Amino acid sequence: MTNLKGKDILHGNQFSKKDIEAIIKVASNFEKGLKKKDSLTLLKGKILATLFYEPSTRTRLSFEAAMQRLGGGVISMGSVESSSVAKGETLTDTVRTVSQYADVIVIRHPRTGSAREAADAVPIPIINAGDGTGQHPTQALLDIYTIKKELGSLKNLTICMVGDLKYGRTVHALVELLSLYETRVYFVSPPTLRIPEEITSNLKQKGIEIEETEDMMKAASASDLIYMTRIQKERFTDLSEYEKLKGSYIINEEFLKKLKKKITILHPLPRVDEISTDVDDYPGAAYFRQMRNGVFVRMALLSMVLGRTP
Repeated sequence: MTNLKGKDILHGNQFSKKDIEAIIKVASNFEKGLKKKDSLTLLKGKILATLFYEPSTRTRLSFEAAMQRLGGGVISMGSVESSSVAKGETLTDTVRTVSQYADVIVIRHPRTGSAREAADAVPIPIINAGDGTGQHPTQALLDIYTIKKELGSLKNLTICMVGDLKYGRTVHALVELLSLYETRVYFVSPPTLRIPEEITSNLKQKGIEIEETEDMMKAASASDLIYMTRIQKERFTDLSEYEKLKGSYIINEEFLKKLKKKITILHPLPRVDEISTDVDDYPGAAYFRQMRNGVFVRMALLSMVLGRTP
C-alpha cells in the first residue's frame, strides 16, 4: 500500500493511480467500520488543528468529524478576527506556532500557494483545504470516491464540468485525478470563466479528450455525470460582472426532463441557484451522499499521513 506517513496533501497532481486506489480502499473500510460502531480509536492521542482563513462548513466540519470518529482531538484557530492574524502575524509564524500543539494541520487560505508555504515551514503534515483559486485536493479525492461508488468504475467515463471553471479550485484538483483514467471531459462555462489554458494543455498532453462549450444540454446529453459548481461571488472584484453571470447554468426538474436520460449529479456545495431544490429527490442527485463521503475519505487521509492505517 502507498505510504503517505508524514506526507503533505497539497495538490491533485501528487497522487498516482495506486495512491487513489489505496485511499479509496481505506475510506471504504472506514465507512464499513462506522456502520458497526460510532467511533474508532486509531488516532487516540493525536491532535488535528484547523486553520481556516476563509469560510467553510463541509470541509471544516467533515475534517473535525473524521478526526473525532478516529478517536483524536481537534483544536481550532477560530475566526481570523479573534486570532493573532488580526495583529499582523504572518502565515508562517502562525503555522509554526500551531505545529507546537498539533500532529497535523488542515489549512484553508485565500492566497494561491499558501498551503505550500505552510508545508515548507513545519515538519508535521499539512493538508490543503483550499488555497485561493489553486487546489482543493481532499475535495477531489472525495469526489473520486463518490464517482466510484455511484457509477461503479472510474474508467471510460464522460464527465461534464459546469460553472466557474476559471476560479473553481475543486475542478482544478479533480481533473488532475481524472487524467489518470480514460476520461472524456466537457467543460461548460461562460467565456470569461473558462478553464485555465494551462490545465487544458496539460490534459491534452496526457491524451485526455476534452471539449469546451457553452451548451450544457449538449454536454450533459453525452455525459455520465454532471459536476456542477456555483459562480463564486467572492472571486469577483467587479460585482456587476458577477450579477451578469450568476444563473448562467441551472439544473432543475425541467432540464432533467429534457435531458431524457438518467445522469449522476455532483456539486461540491454550497449551491446558490444552480441546482434547484426540486432536483434533490432525483435518484442521480448524489451531492449530499458526496458530502457524507467526505468524512470517510478524510478519515483515510488523516490515518494515512499519521501512519496509523489499520
